[in-house]
Amino acid sequence: MIKEDKNAVISQIAETVKQYSHFYLVDLTAMNAAATSNLRRKCFNSDIKLLVIKNALLQKALESLEVDYSPLFGSLKGATSVMFTNVGNAPAKLIKEVGKEGIPGLKAAYVEESFYIGADQLEALISVKSKNEVIADVIALLQSPAKNVISALQSGGNTIHGVLKTLAER
Repeated sequence: MIKEDKNAVISQIAETVKQYSHFYLVDLTAMNAAATSNLRRKCFNSDIKLLVIKNALLQKALESLEVDYSPLFGSLKGATSVMFTNVGNAPAKLIKEVGKEGIPGLKAAYVEESFYIGADQLEALISVKSKNEVIADVIALLQSPAKNVISALQSGGNTIHGVLKTLAER
């Protein structure tokens, strides 16, 4: 590949990294063609972009960006596929669903501005909540006391209404 082509590919990879807020580095070498095709189909259905990228080109693309991705560079050995997504835990759930005997193998991930290195981080990645899920949890927690107060006021009103109705009937 000539230098101009490499530079074009590197800039294209860098743009893809900027476009997605999360990405996973996975090893698909032990998967056969049918399993890989099935994984690609599931990635497409889950809005996950799966690319096979040369490690050196990916490293140069990551180095060209503002964020320091150097903790991931140790994972760029052997064949590496990259799963790009805007939902932080979607690839982790997909890897667990598809993965039998550690295939596909998680190498590393960049999720919610944090680095996860190694296959042992898969369970932690599955439990990572997206920004929208955290906001929904906070709103639910904020609404809970208000709902309790309204419920208490309504039950008290019903009790007073019942006492007044009983007194009026007498």
